[in-house]
Amino acid sequence: MSKLTELAAWLETRLPAVLAEHHVPGASVAVYAGGEIIDHAAGVLNTGTGVEADVDSLFQIGSITKIWTTTLAMQLVDEGVLELDEPVRKYLPEFVLGDDDAAARITVRQLLCHTAGFEGDIFTDTGRGDDCVEKYVATLGDVPQLFAPGEMFSYNNAAFCVLGRVVEVLRDKAYNDCLAEHLFAPLGLTHAAASPYEAIRFRAALGHLTSEPGADPEPAGVWALAASNAPAGSMLAMRPRDLVTFAGMHLRDGEGPDGTRVLSAASARAMRERQVELPDLGLMGRAWGLGWSLFDDDGGIVGHDGGTIGQASFLRLAPGHDVAVALLTNGGDPVAVYTEVVGHLMKELTGIELAAPPVPDSDSPRIDATRYVGEYSSSVADIVVSQDDDGRVWVERVPKGIFAELAKPEKTELVAMNGDTLILAEPMQGMYLPHAFVGDDGTGRALYLHTGRADRRVDA
Repeated sequence: MSKLTELAAWLETRLPAVLAEHHVPGASVAVYAGGEIIDHAAGVLNTGTGVEADVDSLFQIGSITKIWTTTLAMQLVDEGVLELDEPVRKYLPEFVLGDDDAAARITVRQLLCHTAGFEGDIFTDTGRGDDCVEKYVATLGDVPQLFAPGEMFSYNNAAFCVLGRVVEVLRDKAYNDCLAEHLFAPLGLTHAAASPYEAIRFRAALGHLTSEPGADPEPAGVWALAASNAPAGSMLAMRPRDLVTFAGMHLRDGEGPDGTRVLSAASARAMRERQVELPDLGLMGRAWGLGWSLFDDDGGIVGHDGGTIGQASFLRLAPGHDVAVALLTNGGDPVAVYTEVVGHLMKELTGIELAAPPVPDSDSPRIDATRYVGEYSSSVADIVVSQDDDGRVWVERVPKGIFAELAKPEKTELVAMNGDTLILAEPMQGMYLPHAFVGDDGTGRALYLHTGRADRRVDA
């Protein structure tokens, strides 16, 4: 019996049980190894209808879309019409931010590796027309600059919307059409939809949300995020088999499954090269390349995760082993499913043990939190870090914008983890989220609270 056959049998037996254990309504998994693909699905796509998940079911892949947008951009690099180290304004003269000097200096490369420095969680809905990304970019004129371009990493959805607009301008066609013509078609993808509105042609998953810890996930009342954020990950849906077909092209350094050259080998490799280091942030990885998250120091594992309303996705590649694994889910505690399922598959096929998500130490000592205490803010949330008379550290997060409708204010304890990184004492959405405090405001206090996004201190 081949290794893939063994793993297919393991998935058939284990996946339904893992989903039940972690209250995940449905999930689908695909494994690519040396040109062969296996897949398996379990659970239901919608607890309200009871429709079962199968291997042809489409799930939203969320921010894994950023790898697709990066690939579209690198195709333009291959064609000689896009240069990574040129200012964005060379291609989008109309690109404007709150800091005009920064907007003039930001390069395409900085968009790709999340170092552009402007506020990144902007989810303005500009409709569903072919001009929605163009209209979105036009709304960024008052978006603040958090730090100088190139200074550090801060995950930036808006930057990928700008990048998507660059692709549209250079291709003279809408982003969705670029996906269909330059990636879906040459890769021979049959179950990929550029938007959830196209996904309805297939068997499609609905996201599920949990109202409180321990409660069963319920069907989300919102089907899709804003189309204007499509290049960042608001719309793209597919089955895992098509996602690992795309991953296989990257593992073959740009060659499609039928030998078609989709991306140059140089560009495919460049995407996996280290561009910027990250604070200690757990599942976000150790560093970032062009689009890809790098999970170790030697490039042994690269990937990306994604999340939309009640759906979570995970993609991991082991370039040295020609292996990729995709897991797509629709609610509950997907991180626990990722840890067991993707971890088992990758170890069996490559011998590599994926880093486990960080957890707090029950014996963490009390710390002096003077450097961390204060108020931080972004367009997504206002955050207050405090320390009580017993020396316990607390973080209170009040969601803003569209997130105020999806999440309630939360106050949770932080405990020491590693240096200037603290970690939640209790899980939030199944994760013990690390909180890294970085920079200096001139008085010895941290300038940013970094949870993947660098939220700037706002108290005097």
